Amino acid sequence: MKKYCYIRLGIMGLLLSWQAVNAQNTVSFLKDTTGPVINRNIYGHFAEHLGNCIYGGFYVGDTSHIPNTKGVRQDVIAALRKLKIPNLRWPGGCFADTYHWKDGIGPKAGRPAIVNTWWGNVTEDNSFGTHDFLNMCEELGTEPYLAGNVGSGTVQELSDWVQYVNFEGKSPMSDLRVQHGRNNPWKVRFWGVGNEAWGCGGNMRPEYYADIYRKYATFMHSNWKNEHLFRIASGANSSDYNWTEVLMKNIPKNLLEGVALHHYAVISWNQKGDAVNFSERQYFQTMQSGLFMDSLIHKHSAIMDKYDPQKKVALVVDEWGGWYDVASGTNPGFLFQQNTMRDAVLAGATLNIFNNHADRVRMANLAQAINVLQSVILTHGDTMILTPTYHVMEMYNVHQDATLIPIAIHSNDYTLGKEKLPAVSVSASKDKAGVTHITLVNIDASKAQDITVNTQGSFKSVNGRLLTSAKLQDYNSFSQPDKIKPVAFNGAAIRNGNLTVKIPPYAVVVLTLQ
Repeated sequence: MKKYCYIRLGIMGLLLSWQAVNAQNTVSFLKDTTGPVINRNIYGHFAEHLGNCIYGGFYVGDTSHIPNTKGVRQDVIAALRKLKIPNLRWPGGCFADTYHWKDGIGPKAGRPAIVNTWWGNVTEDNSFGTHDFLNMCEELGTEPYLAGNVGSGTVQELSDWVQYVNFEGKSPMSDLRVQHGRNNPWKVRFWGVGNEAWGCGGNMRPEYYADIYRKYATFMHSNWKNEHLFRIASGANSSDYNWTEVLMKNIPKNLLEGVALHHYAVISWNQKGDAVNFSERQYFQTMQSGLFMDSLIHKHSAIMDKYDPQKKVALVVDEWGGWYDVASGTNPGFLFQQNTMRDAVLAGATLNIFNNHADRVRMANLAQAINVLQSVILTHGDTMILTPTYHVMEMYNVHQDATLIPIAIHSNDYTLGKEKLPAVSVSASKDKAGVTHITLVNIDASKAQDITVNTQGSFKSVNGRLLTSAKLQDYNSFSQPDKIKPVAFNGAAIRNGNLTVKIPPYAVVVLTLQ
């Protein structure tokens, strides 16, 4: 197997003959290496019973004046279809380990209410449950990813849920599903076996959770022919490498398809900073935390390689994104924050990292889809707007199921005081039609970047799309919903076999080469 990587040439000591002595921001396609397919599931999303993500976000009920399909907003369905979301994780998050799925089936009037103790202590009436979510996924054309309750639920409860949604023969759970109006199973493939077992999922030690995982996973069966469940273990909190070590060492590989990783770009858990009124220092710190994702994946992957050299087990980054202080005047347990150009840059750079680690990262979920944290959609009453992060995810969906083009990159530094970060982030792929796409991010808050790309090919045309704005702090509001949106990019040209690009500060660019 040929080795490929996303590297900085200064670190690796790699010199390319085509570079001039003083050349900077140079990218080279490594044509003599074979890259993996970028799994479309890297572009997944997350919908937790948290704040106004489900209720008022996705779901308004079938009696609402807001146009809906079985209670799900039609404008949300249309927007997410355009985004081509490949999977959607539900019902949590921390909420998953207090959620009992049988509370959310059957006639809505008869469903018991609970208190959402994790997020705002609000009453949850369970009007949005298993049927509602899985039918919504069918409307969206996306695969559901169900997070099972391990913290407060039983093995039997999780096993019954699997049977309820997947078994096509006659059984107690499939009979119950038919009784509630669904004849055919949904055939749910992705299953989380608990969530954040090191924290809100039970404050477990990794050794204890590994044994719990083995027990629960043993009783989870696909229940349909020629298919297997994709079971995902509750993985590490950011740089807890021992957690990954213990899980990989102690869980048999026939019970394990994926190991999760959670990492948020946060300035400080005590002082997260405002989502809109932030300084360049706070922007730099956010990007510093976000770019740490590359180191995390390198190190967790190295541990996984020891126990799984054939890379059969996926690294699943099923919670990522920027986390700031909640918007003033909102419920602190609802985690509502605005979404600026800072978030667009963060999203673009993070997705480039995932693409370049596509050999091991085969699924990821942005937290969260609507009205919570780094969302792609915001709603208010019957109005919906798309965030800058939405536009980045839409621009980048050209990479879904395309073949990664491994690259070597040398970047200028983005310097603030005595600290520095690489100014340029890049990934590239070739789709099934043979079209090449390059996604580039300029992280620098004040300087444009000139980039030379040696494509080692004979491309005749290049066109692109650009996302940027007048200020880093700009965002789309309900009064100005289109302040930030993609526009045509004319800053790229092909000269003497090389591609030259001039990208403005804090900007995201997607190029198409043919």
